[in-house]
Amino acid sequence: MSNSRFDSHNKSLLEATSCLEKKYDEIADALAGPGFIILDGALPDALTQRLIELISGKDGQLKRAGVGRNDDFQLNDTVRGDAIEWLEAGEPAVTEFLSAMDKLRAALNQRLFLGLCDYEAHFARYNPGAFYKKHSDAFRGKPGRKVSSVFYLNADWDFAAGGELVLYDEAGTDELVRVAPECGRLVLFLSEEFPHEVLPASRPRQSIAGWFRVKP
Repeated sequence: MSNSRFDSHNKSLLEATSCLEKKYDEIADALAGPGFIILDGALPDALTQRLIELISGKDGQLKRAGVGRNDDFQLNDTVRGDAIEWLEAGEPAVTEFLSAMDKLRAALNQRLFLGLCDYEAHFARYNPGAFYKKHSDAFRGKPGRKVSSVFYLNADWDFAAGGELVLYDEAGTDELVRVAPECGRLVLFLSEEFPHEVLPASRPRQSIAGWFRVKP
């Protein structure tokens, strides 16, 4: 990498981190109670646009997501219909995003003593009509996912198109909030406490879904 590209990349990393850095206390306070937060403009617009371009260029490369793990894994369109690709550092925009999330992980550990050890994430695309039925990302007291995140990559989203994320109370009976998949919006919530679902939309819907994890 040339010096100019290296300097530009480092500048982007700093901008992504500093943009979210200003919200660390707000995020920690929200996770402490009520347990979720919806943030607009959490990352620089330039990074968001590059992530949109990246996922938009992966048409046909994303793999259908399934439910269950290992021997229980299966494709089931009656439960979820998204296609995904797991993120790995390398592509500059992905590296910047993952770096910002890792610094958020450290900030949450410092403020809330959560013991978060890593962050995993994937691109997700829902074609028109696709959905993800109500489910939980983790079960109380079990190791694994502790804080869930969704970062939306939908330019010029039409709110009439649907595609909201719906968070429910822990019992899964009462709807708490509906979140429109507006571009640049970041949603964070405690994985054990909020069953949730993704409603179908009339247009394609893109995001990065991620999880901050704790070790067994």
